[in-house]
Amino acid sequence: MKSKIIILVIALTLIASVGIMLYLVKIRGVAHAVNVSRDEYPILGVDLSSHNGDIDFNRLKADSVDFVMLKATEGTTFKDPKFNRNYTEARKAGISHIGAYHFFRFDTDGEMQAMNLINSLQGKTIDLPVAIDLEEWTNPKHLDTDEVVTRLQAMIDYLEINGLTILFYTNKDGYQRFVRDRFDDYPLWICSFTDPPLGDDNNDWALWQYSHWGWTEACDTEVDLNTFNGDREQWLQWVKSSTF
Repeated sequence: MKSKIIILVIALTLIASVGIMLYLVKIRGVAHAVNVSRDEYPILGVDLSSHNGDIDFNRLKADSVDFVMLKATEGTTFKDPKFNRNYTEARKAGISHIGAYHFFRFDTDGEMQAMNLINSLQGKTIDLPVAIDLEEWTNPKHLDTDEVVTRLQAMIDYLEINGLTILFYTNKDGYQRFVRDRFDDYPLWICSFTDPPLGDDNNDWALWQYSHWGWTEACDTEVDLNTFNGDREQWLQWVKSSTF
């Protein structure tokens, strides 16, 4: 009788575990990580926002982080409340390359979004192309793709007129819907949990966000992990050639 109870408990535990996993896949889009070979991809980067709390950038530097991408703005008015602090502390810690990103809102004016970003970048030196975070998550689902692309192009035009170079961050869905065959001339920062990130027949990406479950003692939350499509020498060449 006792052994039957134990078997039943184990079976129920497995069922519950599978149910939780299925829930996470459906609701949160997990899995959220893939193993990446440091020999093949030696460059390590993290992207951070106010959601990560107070970051110890000296600890990040000690963890051999090569670059950080910091959230600066979103839409036409939102400014990440940690951006100024994160930028200042990353500079003090000697992080070698600091970038900034803007979360693009589908339903607001593109030029105004560019102005919001430029305003937050004033007085700062950004070492990487500014990233436009282009994804359907939290954005209105009813808008026509061409309408979104028109607003996106307006943002790009304004940023470039003001001397900034552009990088697109998106996932596979966003890449297929908005970027592919429209903005192929811009470097791509792809969020993907498969290896290779865009499949065997497409190696046209610069940065790869391969995990949402990274961990460092530098902060109290899990962090996104990123890498570069090349070795260290190619990384330095890319940074030099892709920014003004």
